Amino acid sequence: MKKYLVKRLLQIIPVLFIISFVVFVLVYMAGDPVALMLPEDASESDREAMRAALGLTDPFYIQYFRFVGDLIQGNFGTSFRYNQAALPLVLERLPATFELAAASMVVATLMAIPLGIYSARKQNSLVDLFITGGSVLGKAMPNFWLGILLILLFAVNIQFFPVSGRGTIVHMILPAITLGTGIAAEMTRLIRSNMLEILNQDYIRTARSKGVSSNILVYKHAFRNSLIPVVTIMGLQVSHLVSGALITESVFSWPGIGLLLVQAVNGRDMAVVQAAVFVIALLVIIVNLITDLIYRLLDPRINYS
Repeated sequence: MKKYLVKRLLQIIPVLFIISFVVFVLVYMAGDPVALMLPEDASESDREAMRAALGLTDPFYIQYFRFVGDLIQGNFGTSFRYNQAALPLVLERLPATFELAAASMVVATLMAIPLGIYSARKQNSLVDLFITGGSVLGKAMPNFWLGILLILLFAVNIQFFPVSGRGTIVHMILPAITLGTGIAAEMTRLIRSNMLEILNQDYIRTARSKGVSSNILVYKHAFRNSLIPVVTIMGLQVSHLVSGALITESVFSWPGIGLLLVQAVNGRDMAVVQAAVFVIALLVIIVNLITDLIYRLLDPRINYS
């Protein structure tokens, strides 16, 4: 186990270098940042002097190695919009994003587990068809459309929830539902299919023939054995949470990394874009590692080599 953990941690290093290269290339191709940093009536000599001061006239590989050197020191540059270091600016937004992501996952879990189990127990019934159809619809709905719909219904017409912002649990409900619905739809279908597969296995039929109650069969035996694929999809949904947060945080003006990244892209604040993308990629890698370790807790038979 320890050997596997050390191996996985060492694998993070080359992955981060690949991510840094991809991020740098995308930013390098995005255009000239000097055009945004100087007024429109600035002379060409002023622009060239600014490029030289920023090191933008150096060859590509020199700029990249300088970027990697700064990255190792945690220096992603200074945001010209906020006039402060980019990395601390991104880290300040992490708690809000974590808060929304955790609430969204709680909403998704509370929706998916009972719906998936009940759908499996009522296979091919009208309720099963309704839940399955609802999960397909939930997966197909874009986050921005669902978010706007919830705002119009519950914040504008009924005026039960606030339109935007962060501060109380009430502010979190609509964004969490918006972001958690797509994840719940994915998890519901997975739980249903896994439960159906396990409920048809021999040991379940043997336990049923011995008179074990249906609830014990479902919740103690079948559901626990179906958790590993569910944990897998929950780990993979971190990327969905991040990509969905870009839109959801913008719709609800939620002050997280997603909103900051969208504003940075629109304003071509490249230092913030680099820091935000790198932090998000690192979070996804760490969550995937934690997901692998949780497998062992759920099923001791899994042996990491």
